[in-house]
Amino acid sequence: MKAQGKTWKYGDDFNTDLIIPARYLYTADPVELAAHCMEDADSEFVKRVAPGDIVVAGKNFGCGSSREHAPIALKAAGIGCVIADSYARIFYRNAINIGLPIVEAEVEAGTGDVIEVEFDSGRIHNMSTGRWFDAKPLPPFMQELIRAGGLMAFVKRLREQRRAQ
Repeated sequence: MKAQGKTWKYGDDFNTDLIIPARYLYTADPVELAAHCMEDADSEFVKRVAPGDIVVAGKNFGCGSSREHAPIALKAAGIGCVIADSYARIFYRNAINIGLPIVEAEVEAGTGDVIEVEFDSGRIHNMSTGRWFDAKPLPPFMQELIRAGGLMAFVKRLREQRRAQ
């Protein structure tokens, strides 16, 4: 499994209120959340983000409120992967549960660089600079959850497989 896209660079302690402002938490509709993704941090994000783009951030990405809305908004906006030095624990698990690919690695990239992520090996290539970076790959069962589209989709698929037997 791979992801490739242009990068959106953010810093340390990027919290869930910056990913999806609390004033939009009245809905769980992914399309509505995507329309307001990163609105307070980067007013151009929603207008310019493209399917498969990659967020690159510093330490403690997704800190703050423990809401699923943040990874849902990123995924629905088209983000193909988030790479951060580290994640807030609840954001990390919520991302896996909704099927948003995340990688923990320190990567040198600026907004607009093109990055390719090889999830199985943990290799990250900044194609704009030619530099390579290593990340610890997600465990196979987490990669399977992401490939399935998240925990609920994974469980649904298991149930269907058991019924078919």
